[in-house]
Amino acid sequence: MKVFCSQILGLLLFVTVLPCKALINYTFIVEETPYTRLCSTKNILTVNGQFPGPTLYVTKGETVIVDVYNKGSYGITIHWHGVKMPRYPWSDGPVYVTQCHIQPGGKFSQKVIFSSEEGTLWWHAHSDWSRATVHGAIIIYPKKGTSYPFPKPHAEVPILLGEWWKKDIMEVLTEFVQNGGDPQISDAYTINGQPGDLYPCSKPETFKLLVDYGKMYLLRIINVDMQDILFFSIAKHQITVVGTDASYTKPLARDYIAISPGQTIDVLLEANQSPDHYYMAARAYSSAKGVEYDNTTTTAVVQYNGNYTPSPPSLPFLPDYNDTNASVNFTGSLRSLANKDHPVDVPTNITTQLIFTVSVNTFPCPINRTCKGPNGTMLAASVNNISFVNPKIDVLEAYYYHINGVFGTRFPSFPPYVFNFTAEYLPLLLELPNRWTEVKVLDYDSVVELVFQGTNLVAGTDHPMHLHGYSFYVVGWGFGNFNKDKDPLGYNLVDPPLQNTIAVPKNGWTTIRFKADNPGVWLMHCHIERHLTWGMDMVFIVKNGPSPEVQLLPPPPDMPPC
Repeated sequence: MKVFCSQILGLLLFVTVLPCKALINYTFIVEETPYTRLCSTKNILTVNGQFPGPTLYVTKGETVIVDVYNKGSYGITIHWHGVKMPRYPWSDGPVYVTQCHIQPGGKFSQKVIFSSEEGTLWWHAHSDWSRATVHGAIIIYPKKGTSYPFPKPHAEVPILLGEWWKKDIMEVLTEFVQNGGDPQISDAYTINGQPGDLYPCSKPETFKLLVDYGKMYLLRIINVDMQDILFFSIAKHQITVVGTDASYTKPLARDYIAISPGQTIDVLLEANQSPDHYYMAARAYSSAKGVEYDNTTTTAVVQYNGNYTPSPPSLPFLPDYNDTNASVNFTGSLRSLANKDHPVDVPTNITTQLIFTVSVNTFPCPINRTCKGPNGTMLAASVNNISFVNPKIDVLEAYYYHINGVFGTRFPSFPPYVFNFTAEYLPLLLELPNRWTEVKVLDYDSVVELVFQGTNLVAGTDHPMHLHGYSFYVVGWGFGNFNKDKDPLGYNLVDPPLQNTIAVPKNGWTTIRFKADNPGVWLMHCHIERHLTWGMDMVFIVKNGPSPEVQLLPPPPDMPPC
């Protein structure tokens, strides 16, 4: 659709009609829809009746309006994962951080502002555990007149790696929040909503990717899973990574990838094998000792077009479920493209140094209750020993309207307790965090270096940390305790990957850098959903810049009321 703008030239009384870009408009109707998987049917929350939900198609730099109608039975919010939303956190979506729920029967027109992102992102619910079924892809094409920094593929296919529970997802959430233990594991992993051939009652609906011999395909892989980093591979085919989190990378040929919840990875698949049927497959990487996980494998079929008798497909190589080296070696191999058309701008003059511990913790079990956490406790999680407590109204509203008593500004820049974070045995006393609603305030344009330090409290594991409103450069990582004198000597400041989600390795550390040039209120959290539920999140408030063009934009008129 073309919209035309009129422009009066000087004092002349004639009009030149110029094409004017129209805003793209999408309608999201959130509603319950019956879906059948694993031999049983249940109602799930969907957008427009689809699972996975609809794909958004945009061009770099565009602005999209998404009218969200909630026809479900409980409140919901929608987040545009990886979209930086310059100066406009009002539509970012995390509940009690930038907005309150869109209540049943309510509507919210969300303005989604794209800027420098190019590649694959995704959208998902950002309240309770609704994102298990409320999610979809976002494809951001290069601006007109530019192209991909790799050969144009014959076709592009979103590949969403998810999870399925037979039980209602809200029951799963309520149960583990009340009993203090781990949540029930999923019954299946899925590829584009389908479990695949290895699960009961699933084979007829297995997702099939039809390919022509000799053609190149761009797979836009998204981990929409709730609980696990996943290994993904395609039998007898190598794949070449060309992007992650809507930023291009140097081509990286691999037999498998490791992809964190929240992360996107773009890969090229060349259909160069004998025409046949080949499995693509994904299964969990789960590093925490003693923590139950879904040990099943989801599959889809790469099916060559042509006349032939297919062989029974075989499974590709996938690393073992606890192969930490396989996970970190892949993630640590990613490099930004860093060329003339896609340069990097790695911050070097650091003005704000932060070190955040990310830990699993415990609270004592309330009186007259039985808890299923370690030694009868309730499981929790924290950043710098603070287990975040959601306020009653959202932080953004309180900040913008100067409402006192909603949040504090004393989030620590460094761990309040310094100990051997990754020791095998740690005192139980260290497991108890504080329950607070504290934020970290950053000056506009401050240059931030943030070291995530994993700990071995309760159970050391990987933590995929996601920052809203920003992408960041991952300049370093390692195992053990971060050494401020030695480890920075090994930082990659030449071509580090630009990401919005990065897995902090089990009992290790990761360093990121970003410039705080996007004023607003921005959530940061672990994208393993149980850790977020337990409190592994915190909030940055980035102050306004000196002039109107670098200051927070005003709210829309239809913000959902608290």
